[in-house]
Amino acid sequence: MDMKAKKVDESRSVTSIHVMPNDTNNHGTFFGGKLMMHVDNIGAIAATRHARKKVVTASIDSVDFLHPITTGSSVCLEAIVTWTHHTSMEVFVKIITEDLMSGERKLCTTSFLTFVAIGDDGKASPVPKVIPESEEEKMLFDSAEKRYLHRRERRKETKSFASRLTLDKPWDH
Repeated sequence: MDMKAKKVDESRSVTSIHVMPNDTNNHGTFFGGKLMMHVDNIGAIAATRHARKKVVTASIDSVDFLHPITTGSSVCLEAIVTWTHHTSMEVFVKIITEDLMSGERKLCTTSFLTFVAIGDDGKASPVPKVIPESEEEKMLFDSAEKRYLHRRERRKETKSFASRLTLDKPWDH
């Protein structure tokens, strides 16, 4: 496997979705969980393009809803690998909604995810570094290590918290 660094643009993945009534909640806005499914899927495609290996979702930092997505609009999801560690990749997903009648476009959601590359042996596998080129890519790259360190600390806290939880079935009480 060639471990030569890759340009961010080599991982770029884009898809569009037409938001139909069955995609929305009782407020006429896109179900958050359905959007998260699409975010995870496009993120996995970008990570796989970068690593050229199978990937698994390790974490989703956040999905920040900035503007509602309504029935009849389109949603464009764009994902890129912004930074890598040894076997992990940070993926940024930007979601833009478009009113198909007026053409008005708005940034409605952003999300950071971490994927880990998996080798043929089923274990975490090294990934190439990334080369940011545009101003946006450089901004995301330059701030990625701070997010990585925050994720690492959050994971320690999650493990500590989880170790104190019981595994009893709620119906046993």
